[in-house]
Amino acid sequence: MKLKRQPEDFQVEELPRVTLAPQGRFTYYKLTKRGLGTLEAIEAICRHWNLPGRSVSYGGLKDRHAVTVQYLSIFDGPDVSLHQASLELEPLGKLERPYTPQDFTGNKFEIVLRDMTAEAAARAGTQLEALSRDGLPNYFDDQRFGSVGFSGEFIAEAWLKGDHERALRLAFAEPNPFDRPDTKARKATLRECWGDWAAAKAGLDRSSERSIVTYLVDHPTDFRGAFARLRRELRSLYFAAFQSHLWNLVLAGWIERNTRVEQRSPVDLKVGVFPFPVGLDEDQRKAIAAVPLPLPSSRNKPGDGPVDEITTAVLAAFGLSWTDMRVKHLKDVFFSKGSRDPLLVPENVKTEVFKDDLHRNKQAIRLAFELPKGSYATILVKRITEAAGSGS
Repeated sequence: MKLKRQPEDFQVEELPRVTLAPQGRFTYYKLTKRGLGTLEAIEAICRHWNLPGRSVSYGGLKDRHAVTVQYLSIFDGPDVSLHQASLELEPLGKLERPYTPQDFTGNKFEIVLRDMTAEAAARAGTQLEALSRDGLPNYFDDQRFGSVGFSGEFIAEAWLKGDHERALRLAFAEPNPFDRPDTKARKATLRECWGDWAAAKAGLDRSSERSIVTYLVDHPTDFRGAFARLRRELRSLYFAAFQSHLWNLVLAGWIERNTRVEQRSPVDLKVGVFPFPVGLDEDQRKAIAAVPLPLPSSRNKPGDGPVDEITTAVLAAFGLSWTDMRVKHLKDVFFSKGSRDPLLVPENVKTEVFKDDLHRNKQAIRLAFELPKGSYATILVKRITEAAGSGS
């Protein structure tokens, strides 16, 4: 099976719920992008209109390898459209306040799975039907962990343990499969010259990395201060990635507690192998779904009973406790509060099997469905193509 064979094979549209205002300081836009990440698109918009990044507010991050529609607001933004090779920005009206993640309910997806045999396509259809019985485990998927490099280490874990130099090195110089050629070159220079900041500065072109190295030339051991000079959006992503991984491990433990061995289908994610529940009976599904799992954060209340036991064990494996889950020394980055549903069921599901015009003698499946915000369509794809078990 092949996913994202071309950008049009993965389409996402945010489902907003906003009320336009007759007047307002915030201009509300529809952003359509292709082959571009959300933060990259915002950077391009700010460069074009010479805007400070803080003037832009958006709901969620959307995949680079896709065609996506999302919404954003710009403080005192221009009432004009912007057309570039990879993005289109269209003003829709005014808002009295910025557009935020609270202003959309979920996402509508249309994806195409290609290069499938007739048997594989039929099996995927059967597994999709099983979701109405088993539910979909609400794991954070690989896109959440783009900041994790080849070492597999989490930047935020190093920070929480007080190793600020390691956190900076992972963020700054760790090779990553998504690095572009210019980023690879800068990271190689940083690894080679780590600690010799004058040499690193001489070897770098003009970039955000060079500006931080310039700081280190004058403050050679202030790794905490250097890390704080990384873009806030990136630092937030680093901590969100680690919190999400911990939550995934809690969900895995919760599924294991409420299922038998033969009802767990192991599926590879970027940062580990996780159980997907299959062949559940109604009582099992209700038991798993009944308890929203809190995101590990000292600003949250820990779970009760078995959930607390599982969470404590997950954190202890990293040498952490619930009270350690707070971001020290950074005033603008926090672990998220709240909880997350363990299971969900996609809504408004439609499917179509057709001849794959990109792969000879193969079939393709077009899937259309909606998921709540924060949930991943790629987890659904993995459930219907990789997970299997008795009764499924």
